[in-house]
Amino acid sequence: MTGRITDARAFGRVAVLAGGWSPEREISLQSGANVYNALLRRGVDAEMLDIDRADLLGDRLAGFDRVLNLMHGRGGEDGTVQALLDLRGLVYPGSGLAASALAMDKLRSKRVWRDAGLPTPAFAAPATLDEAMEAGAAIGYPLFVKPVADGSSVGISKVHAAAELEVAFAEAARYGDVLMEAFAAGRELTCTVLGGEALPLICIEPDGAFYDYHAKYLSDATRYLCPAPVDADLTRRVQTMALQAFAAIGARHWGRVDFMLDAEGAPQLLEINTLPGMTTHSLVPMAAAAVGIDFDALCWRLLELTMEESP
Repeated sequence: MTGRITDARAFGRVAVLAGGWSPEREISLQSGANVYNALLRRGVDAEMLDIDRADLLGDRLAGFDRVLNLMHGRGGEDGTVQALLDLRGLVYPGSGLAASALAMDKLRSKRVWRDAGLPTPAFAAPATLDEAMEAGAAIGYPLFVKPVADGSSVGISKVHAAAELEVAFAEAARYGDVLMEAFAAGRELTCTVLGGEALPLICIEPDGAFYDYHAKYLSDATRYLCPAPVDADLTRRVQTMALQAFAAIGARHWGRVDFMLDAEGAPQLLEINTLPGMTTHSLVPMAAAAVGIDFDALCWRLLELTMEESP
């Protein structure tokens, strides 16, 4: 991790980007407002911008020295904004164009992990319902059907039998290409990566059959156990695997890697989130708090990570 900064003036003017045009727009606005207010409390010269497509090509970002991007989902998390910020010479914490695009594509990131020898549940990418039926028979039920390139559990369904597949496939296809993934029967764990370090694991006990949009953002009944109640050996295995998965796609600075334990208790990689939420229900702030980093300090730390890229 880069050296610690004590004077907010070192960061210059900071734009906090939020909103966007993905299905995760409302969550992005919540994340952006939380981070913006935290930076103000620390004396940072920050401004929050609700961004649309035209803003990225206009002069609204002129006059800023660095950017903290909280535009979750397509447009903000898939390399689009990252490419434009790179062209403008604006530094930002988080993964660059290539890693952002790869992580957003659940299918291709799983292929990268598989080729790197990292475990991930069996998967398929059917283009039609007939192909989905064939994949379902090969993978076995229950299984998950989800969009390849959206986050926040948008469009995801747990399918218990072939009779449920048509509706689930249609729902995921509303958002683009479809991914089918084998169900891992154990606990769900997530590991935050911050500045090259793996933070304490969080065990998620969702309100409902799985960790869907309702359980993630709306429910107060979903439980988050941090540090996760797993033994030290498994904790180290998951943390090491999170760092390996992060490195395999070329991610940097911060992110969150999600796992499921299979029936034998072995961790299986699900996906990587290169632009995690910063809401009251979000997991990165929870993991940071477990090692004594409060929310304001976490936001400050993200800006510190940009200093290593300053001219």
